[in-house]
Amino acid sequence: MNMSDDIVNAFNDQITLELTADMSYRQLAIEADAQDLSGVATWLRHQADEEIVHANKFIDHVLDRGNHPRIGTIEAPEVEPGLSPLEIFQTALAHEEKVSEAIRELYRSCTSAGDIDAIPLLHWFIDEQIEEESTVGEIVGRIELIGDDGPGLLRLDAELGSRNVDSTENAE
Repeated sequence: MNMSDDIVNAFNDQITLELTADMSYRQLAIEADAQDLSGVATWLRHQADEEIVHANKFIDHVLDRGNHPRIGTIEAPEVEPGLSPLEIFQTALAHEEKVSEAIRELYRSCTSAGDIDAIPLLHWFIDEQIEEESTVGEIVGRIELIGDDGPGLLRLDAELGSRNVDSTENAE
């Protein structure tokens, strides 16, 4: 049941990346709040909370298999102040794409190492990342359609702010 050192290290890298995604979403939320887009900021903070849940799923998997997870260095988010709403979500999408590729690489590593116990968890994450990229990509598309239409952006802001989610304490 124990994982090889290489696979544990790969999981640790993924844990660190998920926590980095949390910080990136939080910084993007700050940018939205600075523009009085409280609904966008709320949506982004919920995404940040979800990234913590994802990190915890990886941590639990490593622990459940008798190994010791370690969080690596989390770099400060590379988010420039003053991003437009479109740029905020393009940044979020780019980060989701980075996470998706890291999960696919983790899947490849586990498959190559014959670590079949990790595959069900990684399948869940692959499905989750398809959903994440699709959702953020749709928001990017909607903002592109809205363009400079202030009322349209405010409607989207209100819609994103009404997202019904659980906190990280309630999420599984």
